[in-house]
Amino acid sequence: MFLSAGDTISGQEGRAYATIKGKVEEMFYVKTLEGVVEKNKTDVKTLGKRGTQHKANGWTGTGDMTIYYVTSLFRQLMLDYIKTGKDTYFDITIVNEDEGSSIGKQTVILRGVNLDSVIMAKVDTESEVLEEETSFTFEDVDMPDQFVAPTLGQ
Repeated sequence: MFLSAGDTISGQEGRAYATIKGKVEEMFYVKTLEGVVEKNKTDVKTLGKRGTQHKANGWTGTGDMTIYYVTSLFRQLMLDYIKTGKDTYFDITIVNEDEGSSIGKQTVILRGVNLDSVIMAKVDTESEVLEEETSFTFEDVDMPDQFVAPTLGQ
């Protein structure tokens, strides 16, 4: 049994949407986007065991995205924070769906996304295409659609 190459997911066969203040923005300018959950763990030392054990006690959601420098949306959110002190939390929905694959689609919603840093201005005479990277945190995750098991080849 083996995984059929046709069931792998193309990185270009995806969509991303930001829902900010009730408005849905298609994030067609995303080059890469990654949201990661990391467990927080406490070291636990007990009698009778020389090694250190670990107990999960929560989690942290962080992410990074590289986008083409073609939108002022995130700069405006940061500018709003700078000028008024009002911070914006929003959701990002990522859909992975490759029609050539038998595994269907996966939808993940990162909730309570909050930007860490934003490039406010940029020029680069060595760059053919301007890009920007931004990091963020998020507070919750939902997964309304999940991949199904692939059809295995023989």
